[in-house]
Amino acid sequence: MKTYQISDQELIKHYRNGNEACFEMLLKRHKSKIYTTIYLIVNDKYIAEDIFQETFIKVIKTLKSEKYTEEGKYIPWVMTIARNLAIDYFRKTSKMPKITGSDGENIFKYLPLFDDNREEQMIQIQKESKVRELIKLLPKEQQEVLVLRHYGELSFKEISDITKVSINTALGRMRYALQNLRRMIEEKALILR
Repeated sequence: MKTYQISDQELIKHYRNGNEACFEMLLKRHKSKIYTTIYLIVNDKYIAEDIFQETFIKVIKTLKSEKYTEEGKYIPWVMTIARNLAIDYFRKTSKMPKITGSDGENIFKYLPLFDDNREEQMIQIQKESKVRELIKLLPKEQQEVLVLRHYGELSFKEISDITKVSINTALGRMRYALQNLRRMIEEKALILR
């Protein structure tokens, strides 16, 4: 038997018509992706939580004020709000975004790990940690595209809209990010398999 999943657009419509539970469903559906993307930008779980809440306050206000026009682009719209709030945070504090923190907080705990034994999971976490350290060494523009594509699971069209660059520029930044990561992996003789 097929399970029917209500689309984001339908949930938004029902929420606008007064069904608060529909917004909760939207929130649960996209929470991990949005929070993880914010965390990867701000590098602090408390700030990420604040920005996440602020993001959804803006989303609720916009939906309730009927200013949101449904074009089937709910998640890119929310990701743009989250990204802009994270950038505003750095403008206010004059900090540059990083990928991981000095506290060693494992951002991958917000992403599902594959179902292997504990030893294999530990090895995978160590590999992911090494890659995150290398990602921090990439230029900011390359980090941003890599995070939005890999962790935010956005298309290059969505990334180009969010970052205000052409699709070709976003593709180029991703290509350079991957080339630079491969080069750094080879230089450091890391084994990621």
